[in-house]
Amino acid sequence: MVVEGERLWQPGPAWIERANITAYLRWLRQERGLEFADYDALWRWSVEHLDEFWETVWNYFRVESSAPYSAVLASREMPGAQWFPGARLNYAQLALRHESQDGDALIALSESRPPQSLSWPQLAAEVRKVATGLRELGVGAGDRVVAYLPNIPEAVIALLATASVGAIWSSCSPDFGTRSVLDRFTQIEPKVLFCVDGYRYRGKPFHRKAELAAVIASLPSLQQVIYLPYLDPADEAVPALHTTLWRQLVDRPSVPRDTFAFEQVPFGHPLWILFSSGTTGLPKAIVQSQGGIALEQLKLHSLHLDQKASDRMFFFTTTGWMMWNFLVSSLLLGVTPVLYDGHPAHPQPDELWRIVDELGVTFFGASPTYVQMMEQAGVVPKSRFGLAALRSVMVAGSPVSAECNAWFYDNVKQDLLVSSGSGGTDVCTGFCGQTPLLPVYAGEIQARHLGVDAQALDDSGQPVVDQVGELVVRQPMPSMPVFFWNDPGGQRYLDSYFSVYPGVWRHGDLFKVNARGGCFVLGRSDATLNRFGVRIGTAEIYRSVQSLPEVADSLVVNLDLPGGRFFMPLFVQMAPGTSLDEALKERIRERLRVDYSPRHVPDQIYQIGIVPYTLTGKKMEVPVRRILLGQPVDKVVSRDAMADPSSLDYFVRLAADLSPATTSRT
Repeated sequence: MVVEGERLWQPGPAWIERANITAYLRWLRQERGLEFADYDALWRWSVEHLDEFWETVWNYFRVESSAPYSAVLASREMPGAQWFPGARLNYAQLALRHESQDGDALIALSESRPPQSLSWPQLAAEVRKVATGLRELGVGAGDRVVAYLPNIPEAVIALLATASVGAIWSSCSPDFGTRSVLDRFTQIEPKVLFCVDGYRYRGKPFHRKAELAAVIASLPSLQQVIYLPYLDPADEAVPALHTTLWRQLVDRPSVPRDTFAFEQVPFGHPLWILFSSGTTGLPKAIVQSQGGIALEQLKLHSLHLDQKASDRMFFFTTTGWMMWNFLVSSLLLGVTPVLYDGHPAHPQPDELWRIVDELGVTFFGASPTYVQMMEQAGVVPKSRFGLAALRSVMVAGSPVSAECNAWFYDNVKQDLLVSSGSGGTDVCTGFCGQTPLLPVYAGEIQARHLGVDAQALDDSGQPVVDQVGELVVRQPMPSMPVFFWNDPGGQRYLDSYFSVYPGVWRHGDLFKVNARGGCFVLGRSDATLNRFGVRIGTAEIYRSVQSLPEVADSLVVNLDLPGGRFFMPLFVQMAPGTSLDEALKERIRERLRVDYSPRHVPDQIYQIGIVPYTLTGKKMEVPVRRILLGQPVDKVVSRDAMADPSSLDYFVRLAADLSPATTSRT
């Protein structure tokens, strides 16, 4: 049995010598006269001299801009930090500067299509064609372009084409239900929609034309639909007026490289809009910048993930998760992203490992839930595959247990950097995670990322070591949101991150840093749910469940359990004269499945007398979660602050009754 803190892997001298961060340290010594004894010293310098650090990242990675910057950080205020004012650049141009590189730019597999690859010249040529087509449709800087696409090459091409013309990208996976898509896209009033007719998952077709028609009908801002018949390529029946087929967009003469103009935008110009889970209402429309994402992702992929040009990176994700944006951003380093659209265990439980082996993947990523799936299926990848090229594995999406770390060393290979981290959609990167210079300890995140002043604060707001506190970031990061879309005065942005500690980013995680700099994320300190590595907002569930006439009110929580397991119960307060039976439970499950996704379906549904609220009318999700995890009520909440103090009694009794067997479903 592995023990938390047990050392599982140690980088050898050869590993450290060939690491990208070692080359960066050498450059710092030669160019800046800076020398550091170890990673911790380098991290401390990076946060104590924030401007100098980020300028070295700009120079080291030779970020190209058509106009110079006047300062690195003109304003340090959060929110509102002003990075590299004066600079003008383009994210897609930075990614496609590798056009002359040999080898594959993209490799893609799916349950619907045979494996395909695009060379760098092919990728760049396709992007120029689609970008030219977008310009002909009247798309320009600041317009929103959205996608209802799987994880396929067309999605990457469409994103890069959108960025090329200075427009703003956003995407949902086609497994999102209609309401979930509209909750996101109606906020940002898109001009163009890229979409498919459906997808295949676990060998079954999922037709989405009806959902697509509903989405299009509810987006009056749409001026053009670009349609890809993906599930049934022979069926080109268009879903709406003003529709262009994908093939019509790309069946045009090549656009020469030297005549194509990438739109030069300010460093802080919006690149894409990512959406939060919608805990307290509609999902937050998080706007991140072209320059901020480019700079952060160059640092992340090279100095932390140790990826090199022509490496092959495979992360199992969909276009609805920020890890897709992270995967695509590996192009900035000349890395080859491997795209997969399908079930991770179809047709065989070890399907993803077959892909890793056959394609020579160097960096593989998935969620802890995937590891549980492998364990349950008895998959031992090393028994069937050589995995010779594989150097690193990242497990992301929820806290990683010591057993999860150890599984890779026992079942995959011994010489492997297995990392986890913490960050998320809000910044499209990690606050802490992998470094190739340090050992891997079971259940522990290796270190805080360079340039990230992450701390654990105690109840008095002071940084603590070896104690659990609130995860905060005390200085700005380039990839922090430039603003939220449709947030007049920026009030929702302030409320989301800066209402507790003014001027300091509060992320909403419980966090610990130990004496050697290792990090632990101990679950959400707010009410956001985390299911199968994807954050889900409670508001999404409430909107669906409470649309049923029998349900007067509801409350949902997610319990993080030992070994990376979780249990998500839903509590419903019934309308007068009604009661919860099996038929209604099934209707609730089906409604959530249709409106949103299978991830939104609770593990158990309970009838309660009344949903607990504070005196100010706030649902008490966090106190209920803590009570069900076994914390004493008087340590969790003051009953004097409650509208009905007796409403917690049910949850106290339930906590005593819940057994490991009851909460073992994942």
